[in-house]
Amino acid sequence: MTPPPSPPTEARPGPIRPALSNPLGVAVSEHDRLTMTMVAEAVRTRRLRLAYQPVVLSRDPCRIAFHEGLMRVMEPNGRVIPAKDFMGAVEAHELGREIDCAALEMGLMTLAKHPELRIAINMSARSIGYTRWTRTLKKGLDLGVTVGERLILEITESSAMMVPELVINLMDDLQRKGVAFAMDDFGAGYTAIRYFKDFLFDIVKIDGQFIRNIHRDPDNQALTRALLAIGKHFDMFTVAEAVETAEEADCLRKLGVDCQQGFLFGAPTIKPAWVTTEVRKQA
Repeated sequence: MTPPPSPPTEARPGPIRPALSNPLGVAVSEHDRLTMTMVAEAVRTRRLRLAYQPVVLSRDPCRIAFHEGLMRVMEPNGRVIPAKDFMGAVEAHELGREIDCAALEMGLMTLAKHPELRIAINMSARSIGYTRWTRTLKKGLDLGVTVGERLILEITESSAMMVPELVINLMDDLQRKGVAFAMDDFGAGYTAIRYFKDFLFDIVKIDGQFIRNIHRDPDNQALTRALLAIGKHFDMFTVAEAVETAEEADCLRKLGVDCQQGFLFGAPTIKPAWVTTEVRKQA
């Protein structure tokens, strides 16, 4: 007698494969590897520049409060690569610390050379305690008596929350020397209020996602008001990022934002006015 057919068995899932076994994972990994190689070569050959973007007063956009120095990699063919295209791949590695050191060194040298400027330089909280970064800062502050009081160190909200105690200690030490601190991308991360009270940032820069179309977006208006209220309660100067239209700028001014930054007032440039002036004088 022929035995009855076995009942159908439920298909078992195959073994879980590493993420890199799928084409997208491999592509991302390869892209990051190539990016790191490209940035490492730029660091080695000093093909790095700061692109400066103005931060203007809301009440008088013709007046510049300070400039932000944004890192750029220069390819041999002259193409300029912005930080957003490579920092994600290098930030967690020592190469990210080298980028922070290069940005700080260039910013400090510019401050020493141009006593009329005030400049914000980006850094990762991972660079706190990095010997070369600390040495670069000390050397730069010795370049002039006003260099420290014209330097702003920018740390993203998410980076600050990685090691809040270290950030607080660094701020306590350097603010005594006149150095100011700005929290970048405010509202984009998850700042714990218990740490926020201790941070004592001098400046908060409201993330651009809350600024876009703010003049016709009630939700963005409400969120920006809340972020402004926190900043003002803690006596922090407020800056709106990514301002692109006159309508956004006018709305932000009415809301009480102290300063604004974005393409409406100027794109980041590796050839700011003071560099152009120097070239003319040398010609």
